[in-house]
Amino acid sequence: MKNWFVRVLISSIAVLISAYMLPHVDIVSWQAAIMLAILLSFLNAFLKPILVILTLPVTIFSLGLFLLVINAGIIIMADYLLDEFKVDGFFWALLFSLILSIVNSVLEGLLGTNQKEDENE
Repeated sequence: MKNWFVRVLISSIAVLISAYMLPHVDIVSWQAAIMLAILLSFLNAFLKPILVILTLPVTIFSLGLFLLVINAGIIIMADYLLDEFKVDGFFWALLFSLILSIVNSVLEGLLGTNQKEDENE
């Protein structure tokens, strides 16, 4: 559970950085970034596996590139569910999704949170 809170905080920082980089993505405050990070974690945990299974033939045919469309769709859904977060369209949601995953990976790599912890320690 502690690891999830750390990842949400890192994701909220990544949301702020990614939104700052893109002119057509607006986030109101750092509180909204935390809410967006929590919402995205729930959408990715519960909705994304269902969408991946339902679109498996298209994903296989596109060699996995359709997963980018699913990620952009989840960003658009988060835009619809959270008033403090705005994305101007599908292209910007796709670009935000790509930049967010890159920034999130870099931050987790720098902070060392992406490594598995040994349960015996």
